[in-house]
Amino acid sequence: MTNPPLTAPPALGPLLALGALRSPFKRPRPGASFSGDRLVLPGLRVDLARLAAYERVCGFPTGEDALPITYPHVLGFPLAMRIMSGRAFPLPLLGLVHTSIALSRHRPLPATGTTYELAVHVDRLAPHRRGTEAVVVTELREAGEVVWESESTYLARHRTGGQGPDPLPESVEPPLPVAGPSRTVAGPSLPVVGEWRLGADVGRRYGAVSGDRNPIHLSPLTARLFGFPRAIAHGMWTAARCLAAHGTPAAAHVHVDFRAPVLLPGTVAFAAEGGRFELRGAGGDGEERVHVRGRVEAVTPA
Repeated sequence: MTNPPLTAPPALGPLLALGALRSPFKRPRPGASFSGDRLVLPGLRVDLARLAAYERVCGFPTGEDALPITYPHVLGFPLAMRIMSGRAFPLPLLGLVHTSIALSRHRPLPATGTTYELAVHVDRLAPHRRGTEAVVVTELREAGEVVWESESTYLARHRTGGQGPDPLPESVEPPLPVAGPSRTVAGPSLPVVGEWRLGADVGRRYGAVSGDRNPIHLSPLTARLFGFPRAIAHGMWTAARCLAAHGTPAAAHVHVDFRAPVLLPGTVAFAAEGGRFELRGAGGDGEERVHVRGRVEAVTPA
């Protein structure tokens, strides 16, 4: 069911706090279902100052009259959080981990002179060997036409009967998995094309431009409360930073798997060849691990 249209984006901070407060009272279990409502925000115009700040933090060029391919996710994130922080959503927001995103841009998205409509809904809950995945669909429309869409998976861990896709890579545990089964085509190791030194403030800077101020990203102190030795970078920042370096066609399909946390501060290597890319770094045992793996495919413009 579609709710009455929203008149403004929901305030993200209160939703995150509400979701955290409700989390201890939610007990996810195998076979959970959810038929939540579809949220729609019409009449959306892009805030150019906020867009420019996002582009600077993520490494996209500024001043172009076009939305980066990851930016509609930022616009739709408050709507997704309104659904997932709700009383009826069966999975706890605390510990819910973004495992992957597939997104498609059907044509260039102007930043000025255009009014968009956002729509977000939870498409389904799917069993996983480590718990339950929620699949969240976001659509961006212009004049009734879908011009951008995404499908994100979020994992809630709980005891299961062993049903569902393959388990998460053991390399991401403990303390909390931030990876899912890779849907990216595996292949030979990609050549490193750049090395990035990430400051301790990356999580705070991205949180300021995206509104996602999850405590695991903000400081070592707040990250330790959730079992991390240091703050970790947002998964969507790592995806955006990789795509800014890789580049995307005007019409493209992108799939990104988030496989292991990126601790801040730290150094990571960006590797790419053809349409494939990876973000790699040293794990706690000194061995290299893949943090992010993705692919970019050009598609015929709509």
